[in-house]
Amino acid sequence: MRQAILGLIIFILWTNIIVAQKIDLGSWNIINLRYNYNDKISLFAEAQLRSLKFYNNFHYFEYKGGINYKVHKNANLTLGAGSYQTYKEGGDFVLPKNNDEFRIWPQIILYQSLGKLKIEQRYRAELRWTNNGYRNRFRYRLGVSYPFGKERNEYKPYQISASNEVFFTNKEPYFERNRLLLALNYKPLKSTTLQIGYLHQFDYKINDETGRDFLTIGFYCDIFRKPTSKQENDNVINDN
Repeated sequence: MRQAILGLIIFILWTNIIVAQKIDLGSWNIINLRYNYNDKISLFAEAQLRSLKFYNNFHYFEYKGGINYKVHKNANLTLGAGSYQTYKEGGDFVLPKNNDEFRIWPQIILYQSLGKLKIEQRYRAELRWTNNGYRNRFRYRLGVSYPFGKERNEYKPYQISASNEVFFTNKEPYFERNRLLLALNYKPLKSTTLQIGYLHQFDYKINDETGRDFLTIGFYCDIFRKPTSKQENDNVINDN
C-alpha cells in the first residue's frame, strides 16, 4: 500500500516537473457517478473540466448523462446526451466561444478477457449540434487493463490501463482526431475508483478543441440500489 502511494506521488512529481518543462501539459478532470438500478440497467452522470496549461488557461467543460443496458455479460449498450463548451485559447474561459455544442450519442462496449488482461472495444456514434451546424462523428476505442494487488472483497485494488481512440466523420478529410491514454487506477472501495494518467491528443484541423498533452485526474463512484451477487464496475477504461 505504501509503495503504491509513493509511486503515485513520484508519478505526479515527474509529470509536473519533467514533462511540463518539455511540453505544455494541461489538466483533464473527471467526476463520474453511476446509479445501478439492477444487474442490467444503470444511470450515469459525468462532468469534465479541462485546461491547456497545468491548471491554468481553462478552455473546456462538459456535462452529460445517460442510461446503460447490459444486453450480455460481455456487452453494454448506452444512450447518452450532454452539453460541450469550448472557449478560445489564451486564458481562462475566454469569450467568444469556439464551440457551443449539444450531443446525443448511442454506443456499444464489448468486453473480453485474455488471462488476467481485460480488453475493451467501444463503438460510439455522435449526433452533434454545433456553432457550425449539424455534424456527425464516429469513434472507436480499444483499451486494455491489468488489475493487480492483494485481492480484497473479490476485487483487486490497483489497475494499469491503456487505450487508443480514433475519431472519424462522414465528410472529408474523414479522420479528425486520435486520443491515447495511459493510466493508473486505485480502488479504495469496491464502488470507488481514483484515476491518474497521461493523455495525448492529436487533432486534424478542427475547431472544437486543440490537441495537447494532459494530466488526467478522475473520480468514479458507483451507487447500488440494492446488494447484488456480483457488484463490479464494467468500465475497464475510465474515460468518456
